[in-house]
Amino acid sequence: VEPNATIREIRSMFHKLYPRWYPARQSIKLDPKGKSLRDEEILQHLPVGTTATLYFKDLGPQIGWTTVFLIEYTGPLFIYFLFYFRMPFVYGLDERFTSSPHPVVNLACICHSFHYIKRLIETVFVHRFSHGTMPLRNIVKNCLYYWGFAAWLAYYINHPLYTPPSYGKKQINFAVIMFLLCEAGNFSIHVALSNLRKNGSKTRKIPYPTKNPFTWLFFFVSCPNYTYEVGTWISFTVMTQCVPVGLFTLLCFIQMTIWAKDKHCTYLREFKDYPSLRMPIIPFLL
Repeated sequence: VEPNATIREIRSMFHKLYPRWYPARQSIKLDPKGKSLRDEEILQHLPVGTTATLYFKDLGPQIGWTTVFLIEYTGPLFIYFLFYFRMPFVYGLDERFTSSPHPVVNLACICHSFHYIKRLIETVFVHRFSHGTMPLRNIVKNCLYYWGFAAWLAYYINHPLYTPPSYGKKQINFAVIMFLLCEAGNFSIHVALSNLRKNGSKTRKIPYPTKNPFTWLFFFVSCPNYTYEVGTWISFTVMTQCVPVGLFTLLCFIQMTIWAKDKHCTYLREFKDYPSLRMPIIPFLL
């Protein structure tokens, strides 16, 4: 192996010798317990001498992130409709194909559908993934999470005994406005992050605010897309005043906080000039 060989090239050479383990399935490390080396890293720039021992780990069968997101987000979209249209096998024959008397139920269906349709559009046209694949086994866990919660939320929101929010139209209208603002903010951040990786570049860069006001949250947090995402589900919780939605929102917040902290630490580690004012997900707090 030449000293100027990249990890990507080493993966390719390994794949030629062992066709079973294609590059996306390989984890190459300097230490068995260390982190996987990135494709763009160059051998001579690593902390090794004239000889180096690299450790290989089989990551198992892989699936592309685009495919993963399409499967994850299509499920909730259609599962919700099964409850919204009150199919006879859901609530019973007496309530089949009836519509709810509460307008908020129709509004909740529109907002829920809009959210996942937006996600599908972003997956196809906006997102640029730094890692092209994920382990195939993870898709079962992810689908159980998204699909299961979609069914749980939809069951209660569309239930014949569902009661509307306590403060009526004021509460609903406020929640819808916040929902749309957070969706617009989330989309704006995804576009801004996508623009950092034009022409297929996988080099990590510091994201900065643009002329779009929704991106100004970058002044205060490292992952405003997660901030807006949590805001979206808080708004949906307020709109529906439904306990399962609130529990889903809480779990989303916990998971996205973990992701945001991890990404924030990566930024601090890789960029010495990273803005010191930023927090992972909540301005000035967390």
